[in-house]
Amino acid sequence: MHLKVRDIDAVCDIETAQWNALTGTDYPFLRHEFLDALERSGAVSPHSGWTPRHLTLWQGQRLVGVMPRYFKDHSWGEYVFDWQWADAWERAGGQYYPKQLSAIPFTPASGPRLALAEDIDAGAALTALAEHIEAAGLLSWHLLFPDADQAARWRKAWPALLERQSMQYHWFDRGYGDFDGFLATMTSKRRKETRRERRLVAEQGLTMRRLTGRDIDETALHHFYRCYQITYLEHGQRGYLDFEFFRLLWQRMPQALVLIQALDGTARPVAAALCLQGSTTLYGRYWGSEVVASCLHFETCYYQGIEHCLATGLNHFDPGTQGEHKIARGFEPIVTRSLHWLAHDGFRQAVEAFLGHERGAVDELRHRVSDMLPFRRGD
Repeated sequence: MHLKVRDIDAVCDIETAQWNALTGTDYPFLRHEFLDALERSGAVSPHSGWTPRHLTLWQGQRLVGVMPRYFKDHSWGEYVFDWQWADAWERAGGQYYPKQLSAIPFTPASGPRLALAEDIDAGAALTALAEHIEAAGLLSWHLLFPDADQAARWRKAWPALLERQSMQYHWFDRGYGDFDGFLATMTSKRRKETRRERRLVAEQGLTMRRLTGRDIDETALHHFYRCYQITYLEHGQRGYLDFEFFRLLWQRMPQALVLIQALDGTARPVAAALCLQGSTTLYGRYWGSEVVASCLHFETCYYQGIEHCLATGLNHFDPGTQGEHKIARGFEPIVTRSLHWLAHDGFRQAVEAFLGHERGAVDELRHRVSDMLPFRRGD
């Protein structure tokens, strides 16, 4: 049966159960509750420069596919930086914005971006979506942080797409069993250093606590939010997300939340990190601290997350973007991807040449940092 693409102006135009029946709950950021919380809280809106124009795919009256999409008049909150492209095109007399963007706002976590019913042919669906995107009248479309499988399917269905690669550092459970088993695979020097970092946190009078799901109360959520805003205020700005966004997540998808707290000698929380979890992966997302303490960031944002994965059977920990300091703590370099359609042939060719040089640099860096991993040879 013929597939038809329709735009919707808000996630709430589709019922939660209907949307999640396609996306599942394994990847928390594509869930209806997460995307709707962004819109209801105002973090994503025409006022903030994120105008929702989500793509839905229909077979008759049956919803068979969904994919987030936004019309944007800036590039904030994306973590794939195209400011230079915009500047170059506008200096050449073109107009880069508005652009089409399919991504999870403010969330550089790779995963599925298109959810399809199981009986729908992916090639036919992608062809229909590509034609619809090209017909939107804007000069570019950008797909950020798709998983490797979806990126490959998109490029096969739409050869005009350009692939851009970057790098993050992720932890994987290689059958460690527990944290001591993880440390046992490290060199003696790095093993001692990791233990020293964890010991320093305790010696400063701090203890750690992990809360999940309904164990997170509103007081803990308010404290986390204060810490989250401190991180941004230290750089002279406010966080993209307001308290209402986190409150909605806490109310509507608590089972996906993991809150890590650092407590002082009076059992008062002084630092916090909020993660989300799916069926196999922990995603470190937001962090902040009211105190300055040696190695507290490493303990709260990395070591506690590893311990949570080992304790709950999650085999993958994505702690967020950037940070070569993660390598020494057992986080491995992995390739992330984005795909880009540019309508103007000349502009596309210039960007394609740039991406070729950039990809070579990313490959070189990935191989170089792989040699810096702290594991013993053979492990």
